[in-house]
Amino acid sequence: MTDERTPASSPSETTFNKVVSKKLVRKLRVQRDGKQGVWFGLGMFGLIGWSIALPTLLGAMAGLWWDKHHASAHSWTLALLIAGLVIGCANAWHWIAQEAKAMQDSEEDGHE
Repeated sequence: MTDERTPASSPSETTFNKVVSKKLVRKLRVQRDGKQGVWFGLGMFGLIGWSIALPTLLGAMAGLWWDKHHASAHSWTLALLIAGLVIGCANAWHWIAQEAKAMQDSEEDGHE
C-alpha cells in the first residue's frame, strides 16, 4: 500500500519553485518571441533621440523664422528651442512609460 499524500513543502522550497518557474517562463517567452539583439537596442536609442531632437529643431527653426519676420527685444529662437526640448522630453518620457507598462503587462500575463 502506497501513501498517496504529498509531503508538505517548506517555505524555502515554495520560494525556490516560484523563482525557477519565473525564469522558465521568461526563457520560454524569449525562445518564442525571438531574441532582441544589439541592433534592437540601438534602434530604440535612436528612436528616443529623434523624439527629442526633432521637436527641438522644429522649435529652433520656428524661432528663427519668427525673429527674422517679427523683430522684438526677446529671442524667440531660444524660447521656442527650449519649448521644443521640453515637448520632446515629455514625448520620450511618455513613450518609455508606455513601453515599460507593456513589458510589465506581458510579464504578468505570462505568469498567470
